[in-house]
Amino acid sequence: MRKPIVAGNWKMNKTVAEAVALVNSLRPLLDEIPAVTSVVCPPFTALASVKQALNGSRVGLGAQNLYWEEKGAFTGEVAPNMVAELCQYVILGHSERRQYFDETDASVNRKIKAALAHGLIPIVCVGENLEQYEAGATDAVVRGQVNGALAGLSAEQVAGLVIAYEPIWAIGTGKAATGAAANQIISISVRGPVADLFGETVAQALRVQYGGSTNAKNMAEYMQQPDIDGALVGGASLKAEDFIEMIRITANVRG
Repeated sequence: MRKPIVAGNWKMNKTVAEAVALVNSLRPLLDEIPAVTSVVCPPFTALASVKQALNGSRVGLGAQNLYWEEKGAFTGEVAPNMVAELCQYVILGHSERRQYFDETDASVNRKIKAALAHGLIPIVCVGENLEQYEAGATDAVVRGQVNGALAGLSAEQVAGLVIAYEPIWAIGTGKAATGAAANQIISISVRGPVADLFGETVAQALRVQYGGSTNAKNMAEYMQQPDIDGALVGGASLKAEDFIEMIRITANVRG
């Protein structure tokens, strides 16, 4: 049985004080739901303060990005060893990073390897845009991203990853994929290439989230799907009551 994982990607939101206040609202209730791995991913500026607020908690802490070099003249970047001082998780390859900051499958692969070398658990994002979706290219796009992200990794490393399937056309649009459609893509286009590369045992051990306009109203639909192991949550994770309810639903459906 794969333990569900629900992670909140706060994106470029929350000051330090706001981040700590949100975590203080989340922690007492999330600590009472051990059946689900809960993770929050604040901006870099809030990571140290949120780490302190989470001391002794079940709630995991993740960064939203990292760079693959450990040090050097890379102004504005954050090294994997710096992230590992504070976090257990890191989101890599998010569609917004690919779209606005020109990240590629190759650069995402380098970041994954750097994260793993420092004991971090990558949450690796894959997903097609609207044009690709309408052209029927979803499988080719997602399969290609999975293959590119996992190139050169060992089976053991892949089994410990988290992959988030996030159709770009559903992120922040209110247009979520149906549970059945998301499950089919995860089964065929995510677990499929993983099985081809590393074997069926690894493909079945890998935790795969869905992301894209998830909320408390549609969470149960996704959690009822056999190949969906949680969610990477955007806007709904910025409200304590919504994020807590999504994790409660996950525990109830998958418990």
